[in-house]
Amino acid sequence: MWNFVEETARDVFRAYNFQEIRTPIFESTELFARGVGEETDIVAKEMYTWEDRSRKSPLTDAPHEAAADVLGGGQSLTLRPEATAGIVRAYIEHKLWDRGLNKLYCIGPMFRRERPQKGRYRQFYQIDAEIIGPASAGSDSPARDAELLEMLATLLDRLGIAGWNLELNSVGCPNDREAFNQALRKALEPVVGQMCADCQRRAVTNPLRVFDCKVPADQPIIEKLPRISQFLDEPCRRHFDEVQQILTKVGIPFSLNDRLVRGLDYYTRTAFEFTHGALGAQNAILGGGRYDGLSEALGGPPAPGIGFAIGEDRLVMSLPQSAESVLKKPDVYVAALGTGMNGEAARLARELRRENLVVDLGDEGFRLKKSFEAATRAGAKYILIVGENEVKADAFALKNLASGEQVSVPRGELAQKIRA
Repeated sequence: MWNFVEETARDVFRAYNFQEIRTPIFESTELFARGVGEETDIVAKEMYTWEDRSRKSPLTDAPHEAAADVLGGGQSLTLRPEATAGIVRAYIEHKLWDRGLNKLYCIGPMFRRERPQKGRYRQFYQIDAEIIGPASAGSDSPARDAELLEMLATLLDRLGIAGWNLELNSVGCPNDREAFNQALRKALEPVVGQMCADCQRRAVTNPLRVFDCKVPADQPIIEKLPRISQFLDEPCRRHFDEVQQILTKVGIPFSLNDRLVRGLDYYTRTAFEFTHGALGAQNAILGGGRYDGLSEALGGPPAPGIGFAIGEDRLVMSLPQSAESVLKKPDVYVAALGTGMNGEAARLARELRRENLVVDLGDEGFRLKKSFEAATRAGAKYILIVGENEVKADAFALKNLASGEQVSVPRGELAQKIRA
C-alpha cells in the first residue's frame, strides 16, 4: 500500500514537473525555532532535541578534533518535525534561485513527540511538495496556488479517495495579522479564563493559534471571535479571489473556512486542508499554504513559496483499496523441471525480465505439483515449464492458471504472448 501511494505520488508530481529533493533527518534546532515559530506547539512541546557532543577518538580518551569539527560539538540539533524549513534552508544554502522557479518534493520520516493516536505516530511519514523561487519567476502568483491544489486533487483522485473536501482560507500578510491579533486579544480578554490551558497560553504568545484548539468546550467561545477574513488588505483579497476563480475554472470543488489558520507561523495568504470522513474527528489528510516571508526569516533572499504536507500514515488508512488489490503480482512463474534446469530457467527468466515482465522463479528440486502450488500462492498469471524437452525444442509449455489453457510457445514469442 505504501509503495502504491508513493509510486502514484511520484507519477503525479512528474506530470506537474516537480523534482525530488532529499534533506537531512536532523537539522540545527535554530532552523525550526526561526522557521516554524518558537511559540508553536511543535517547537514549544513536540520536538526531539539534543545537544551534540564532541566524538572521542577510538584510540584515546581525548576528543577527536576532526570529528568534533564535522559534527559541530555542542550544537543543538533536532530531528525534523516537518520538511518545509529544511527545504527552504537548502534553497538558500545552494542558491537554488539560479534555477528560477523550483518545484520540489520529498518523501520521508518526520518526528514529533505528541500523543500517539490513530494514524498519528511519533515517527511518522510525510509526502511534501513546495513551489519556491524569486517573484520574477512567478512564485507569488495565485496561479501557483491553484496549480498546487489542482495537483493534490489529481493525486487523491488517482489514489481512489472519493468524497474529499478542500477547505480554503487566506491568513493575509503580516500587516493583516497584526491588526487581527490586536482585535483577537481584545476579544479574548474577558473570556480566555474560561478556556483550556493551551488557549490561555496562546492568547498571550500568539492569539491566532487559538483557532487550532480542538477542545469541545472552547468551541462556542471561538465561534464568536473575529475572523481573519475581516482584516485582509486589498492585494491579499484579490490574490485569494483569483485562486478561487482558477479552481472554479478547472472544476476543483472547495469550501471556505475562515477559522482555518494552520499550525505554523510561516504561513501567509492561502491556507488549505483536504479532509476525509474516513479518519473520524481528526479528519485532515493533508494541509499547507503559502509562506512568502520564510526565506527572509531564515536569512535568505525574498522567495515567495507555497507547499503542502501529506501525512502518509493517515493517507494509507483512507484508501478504499486493499493491499491485495494494489500488489503487483507476477506475470509468470518459471518452473524448472528436472536436474540441471535451474540455469536454463534463470536464463529464460532474465530474458523475460528484460521485457519488463514480473517474473518469479522456482527450483528444479520442486516436483511439478509443488511448482503449480507455488505459482498459485504467488498469484502468477501464467506458469512456464522449463524441462529438458522444452529446452531442446526451444519452445516452452505456458499455462494460464485462471483458464487452464496450455500452449507451447517458441522462446522468441513468449514475452508477447504473456503480455497479451
